Amino acid sequence: AVAGLLALSGAGTVTAALAGASDSSALDDQAAKAAGDTSATVDVLSHTAWPYVAAVGGALLLLAGLLALRYGRQWPAMSGRYERDGTPRPRRKPQTVDPDRPEDLWKAIDRGEDPTSA
Repeated sequence: AVAGLLALSGAGTVTAALAGASDSSALDDQAAKAAGDTSATVDVLSHTAWPYVAAVGGALLLLAGLLALRYGRQWPAMSGRYERDGTPRPRRKPQTVDPDRPEDLWKAIDRGEDPTSA
């Protein structure tokens, strides 16, 4: 689902960037308003390279989404190696912690105990 959304986002970016690069309707409206003539249009229109840079970025997003759709099932996934099976663990008696020895405090934290509760 995420790969499909990525591909659709890339396709939308390419479409919007290319459509915006050649669209002069907003400028035509402003020219008609400024000239007082409803048939006035903009004759010369120049753009920077940014719409095309955005289109290239969208094409890369589209390619990444398509590759993820194609090869995503072959990517390694998390294994159940670190999953707990749900059985309760036996409780160990907390060891005494000497607050003057930092290594004892760290060992208590490693065991999952709260060394400040004693």
